[in-house]
Amino acid sequence: MNISQKKKLLIVDDSAFMRKLIGDFFIDNEKIEVVGIARNGRDAIEKIKLLQPNVVIMDIEMPIMNGLDALKQIMKETPVAVVMLSSMTKKSSESTLLAMEYGAVDFIAKPSGAISLDLHKIKSELVEKVENAATIKISMMERPVVESLTNFVGSVVINSKTETVTRVMPKVASWNKFKKKMILIGTSTGGPRALQEVITKLPKDIKAPILIVQHMPAGFTKSLAQRLDQLSEISVKEAETGDILRDGQAYIAPGGYHMRLTKTGSIYSILLDDVEPPRAGHRPAVDVLFEDNSQYNDFDKIVVIMTGMGSDGAIGLHKLKAKGNVVAIAESAKTCIVYGMPKAAVETNLVNNIVDVDQIGKMIIQYLP
Repeated sequence: MNISQKKKLLIVDDSAFMRKLIGDFFIDNEKIEVVGIARNGRDAIEKIKLLQPNVVIMDIEMPIMNGLDALKQIMKETPVAVVMLSSMTKKSSESTLLAMEYGAVDFIAKPSGAISLDLHKIKSELVEKVENAATIKISMMERPVVESLTNFVGSVVINSKTETVTRVMPKVASWNKFKKKMILIGTSTGGPRALQEVITKLPKDIKAPILIVQHMPAGFTKSLAQRLDQLSEISVKEAETGDILRDGQAYIAPGGYHMRLTKTGSIYSILLDDVEPPRAGHRPAVDVLFEDNSQYNDFDKIVVIMTGMGSDGAIGLHKLKAKGNVVAIAESAKTCIVYGMPKAAVETNLVNNIVDVDQIGKMIIQYLP
């Protein structure tokens, strides 16, 4: 790739060592060119105006102005795709989730604190996330409101333009609203914001347990669960082995563990698994949740696949549909930060509804008593 075609990266960190180490990761990169560095949030705001980067990688904890305060100002004045760097601490994990709400595209967890001498351990993940963030249109962070494409064939008005929808989505056969239900949700990049959009719209008396896989490292899923629990009518917790499934309770798979079920008599409970290797780099993986769940048919399942890179969930969706009564909902390309996982699900031709993220909660409720 010609250097003029490369996406421009600004590196923001108060540590000269970290700036140098991250910059070295991109020396021979064919997609990304490092165009500058900044030492704190205030410096970053000025450098973004001057250099107009396509993507910024920014530390959260910095002097003068921290990354969180800088992000709020950046997204207000000069919106750009931002990937946050976070330490593996409770305070940093909470700040990271706030950064996702404020508009950050993604985050990287430093393996060993503010100055991680072993940052090379996550080099491939860091480079991949920066490359992907550089391709995201910043307008996607604004969550445009458009018409939903639900079991529809024909013309639809989208942003004042008429477009033809040619995909025929399968109808839901023999759906009994009064049979026991379970909700399964899978998401990745952009997922914390999408989950907040969906989970906060579910009523406290919802007649189903909710199992969630969000691609996140250990330490961050607990903060995500606590944040959603504070904002929602339903209860949300980080899943633990032995948790009994209850209606109106959401369980988020902890980072580093696949989430499975076990059945004793008529009681279902959660079993966490750190033995099976990651699937396509992910543990927890959506496919593992779906595949494991396919063996239990006491529940009809409502499956939701939202924004994220890759195709996690598509294989598991095949198994769920083959073995039980399942309705599948995918987030539309119009509101996805990354239209990867939902796209892969839609391409299976097993998705029943494609809707914008702000309509997913309402769609779930339509399938419940």
